[in-house]
Amino acid sequence: MKIFRDRVEAGRELARALVDEGVVSPGGEEEGLLILAIPRGGIVVGAEVARGLHAPLDVWLSRKIGAPGNPEFGIGSVSSHGETVLDAETIAALGVGEEYLKEAIRRERMELERRMMAFRGSSEPVQVEDRPVILVDDGAATGSTALAALAALRRGGAKRCILALPVAPRELLPTLRKAADTTLILSAEPVFMAVGQFYDDFRAVEDEEVVRTLAQWRR
Repeated sequence: MKIFRDRVEAGRELARALVDEGVVSPGGEEEGLLILAIPRGGIVVGAEVARGLHAPLDVWLSRKIGAPGNPEFGIGSVSSHGETVLDAETIAALGVGEEYLKEAIRRERMELERRMMAFRGSSEPVQVEDRPVILVDDGAATGSTALAALAALRRGGAKRCILALPVAPRELLPTLRKAADTTLILSAEPVFMAVGQFYDDFRAVEDEEVVRTLAQWRR
């Protein structure tokens, strides 16, 4: 089992792998290349990828829809452009009702708008039309957040969607590969409980750090 020291190390390894595997050219030479990080933990990883590839950094927001009584267990997600991805099989198995889903989706969309304003100063997502995009997070557990983000990027007209993650469950790889043009996972783990188990340091990333990181890249 691969363990990353922290998100910074994971981001640097991702940047190297993206070049070594021929996914992108070194030095950010691909025209319009954009690194989009899923906050909050993904912003630390994304900043290192952007630095390594000499490419601009921005955020793409997705919010997990948690199960009743267990908000950390994702049964779907919503993303910046309003896409909703639901895990129909899990929802049916848990017996989640329609009213719960409607309220959960409404609540997460409100939080998305708040974060858009806080992070970007606008409720409008970054424009990705005709641009190659690398979507980055600190890992994927259920994949619902990444899938919603990729669906939104498709709708936004992204030229090429590349998903780059330090770690994800091995069983999730076929689904992720179908959703992106190219998928790079540094470590596909057969036993997966939570993203944090693959980091020595998995401290919480606060809104202020996201805002500060984005401000540095916009100077």
